[in-house]
Amino acid sequence: MRDTGLWHPRLASLVAGLGHTDTIVVADAGLPVPAGVETVQLALTRGVPSFRAVLAAMAGDLVIEAATVAAELTDEAVLAGVRALGVPVDSVPHTELKHRCATASAVVRTGEATPYANVILRAGVPF
Repeated sequence: MRDTGLWHPRLASLVAGLGHTDTIVVADAGLPVPAGVETVQLALTRGVPSFRAVLAAMAGDLVIEAATVAAELTDEAVLAGVRALGVPVDSVPHTELKHRCATASAVVRTGEATPYANVILRAGVPF
């Protein structure tokens, strides 16, 4: 068993397997996942685990180069969690974000119930 970092076996494996520019999505409970894209279902109950908790845990194990959110996202707490990554953050219309999910390595579904609480993370390199 790991002492630190991600404990969820599939999520840890996915993060470890990402290459430069690969993407992975941290999503609220309602984001539709395109056919063929793996879903890591973490949602337990409404709000558990939260978007921010999952994002922070993943950020500890993943080199993140950039992030993309929906332009419709207005919740300041969710935005603060994304900005805390310290990487460039761009926004696109929610319909475009959903379209981009089709090329993600996986969608990690949280229990978050805040509208538009979704982010596409683009993997970077540690050098």
